[in-house]
Amino acid sequence: MASTSKLSALLSATGGRYGKLWGRGHETFSPKLRRILSVRGKGATQYLQGLVTCDLFTNPPSPRMERGWNNVPLSEEEGVDTAMIPDNEKSSMLYSACFLDPKGRIVTDAMLWKRRINEEEEYLIDVPGDAADELLAHLKMYKLRRSKVTIGDESSCMSVHTVYGTLADGGSPPGYIAAVDPRHPSLGMRVLNIGNDDNNTSTTTHEERTSQFASLMSDYFPPSFGTYDVIRKLAGIAEGTELTNKTPLECNHDFLNSISFNKGCYLGQELTARTNFTGVIRKRIMPCVIVDTQMEVPRPWLWASMLQEHGLDGLDERAKAALMIDEDDEEEVGAGSEIMPPLLPRLSAPGAGGLVAMLSGSVLPLPDEGVAEEKKAEDEYKTMEEASKFVQEISSIAGENSKIVDTKDGRTIGKIVSSPAPGTTVLLAQMRMDRVGLLGGDNKWSRVNRILIGDSKKELRYLPFMPLWWPDVDSETGKGKIVEEEEN
Repeated sequence: MASTSKLSALLSATGGRYGKLWGRGHETFSPKLRRILSVRGKGATQYLQGLVTCDLFTNPPSPRMERGWNNVPLSEEEGVDTAMIPDNEKSSMLYSACFLDPKGRIVTDAMLWKRRINEEEEYLIDVPGDAADELLAHLKMYKLRRSKVTIGDESSCMSVHTVYGTLADGGSPPGYIAAVDPRHPSLGMRVLNIGNDDNNTSTTTHEERTSQFASLMSDYFPPSFGTYDVIRKLAGIAEGTELTNKTPLECNHDFLNSISFNKGCYLGQELTARTNFTGVIRKRIMPCVIVDTQMEVPRPWLWASMLQEHGLDGLDERAKAALMIDEDDEEEVGAGSEIMPPLLPRLSAPGAGGLVAMLSGSVLPLPDEGVAEEKKAEDEYKTMEEASKFVQEISSIAGENSKIVDTKDGRTIGKIVSSPAPGTTVLLAQMRMDRVGLLGGDNKWSRVNRILIGDSKKELRYLPFMPLWWPDVDSETGKGKIVEEEEN
């Protein structure tokens, strides 16, 4: 079998290789975007253990390693090789988790910072701002008679930051704690400004904390406001109220280190466990790029469509070369085999960003030689203007909860959970797995698909892709295939 990832070849054919991490920068979240809740006191761990999907009695697992097709680990150049993160930077203090209601539906996702203050347990809960009030009420509802556990909102005295372009989370200055995002390193290093005392009584304002952090970062990581929202959508990660009333597995939290299937009982466990062990996952949240039906379909999706429709026999030699499939491979892969190239493009967040930039007109193809400079400038301006209008149009019609309807049969194939990232047409949608070709059946994803979004009558095309942190998906169950690590 070919032992290297197919990502680099796909990107080379459509615009070049991209870095394994996003460019250097930092961002501070306003309290409207991220809030900090606290749970403190004797028994705090036992209390939260019964409310979250992760296991607080064990260290958080390392972020999932990015893999190419057939679950081959990527080289350090091709992806974020989490095996290369030093042990002291695989933080034992930051957990990714979901809070569920009694029916097993998500209240919100969150990240939990675990620490001890004056011999007492404390958890600082980093939660999306749009779900913070509901989570606070949820925590208080299930506190019951735990008189030694206190619950509070520390958003007025703490701030959340993120840093891009580094995995080094050690050596935090006084007043800060830091850890690589436990869901995936492409989302950056998470930093929490906790003030300079142990009682969470900082008197600085959010603006002052923002300025202080910017001063610390100025020489190495410039301001990158708004970057996080773009990265997480390119990486296929929904948050907060985007997840409300959905199940954790539909939202890929089985892939994001947020669920322990070995811990004891917790609120909402029954549906989560039953789905994992006996159910079929028919819908998942995934990133999709929306394009005009007149636009030429990029090669990664062209090859994916051919592969779904005709199998390996449908690929031309150029596609096989790009997928690094040689004659020996063809004897081992294909229909009926457990080994199969990805049925949709697999892209890292930076790689997807490069493709989306080209599709959105932010990066223009090189003009033909010999074309007059004036004509070149005129064509470039026209292309950029048309792309900008299209981006604005998609932004206006692709709102949250808008249905995606296939014009071929009039059936709803997905629902938008997060509107397009600013300046792009990439959005997050809960898609039917069979309609994108990842779950068994006669339906295949087609490069000539035509869809309607919401109430709009304009026909569009959607290009779904799988983030690199997704494992290979079992076509019968919709779950991730179990990876058996090779012994040295």
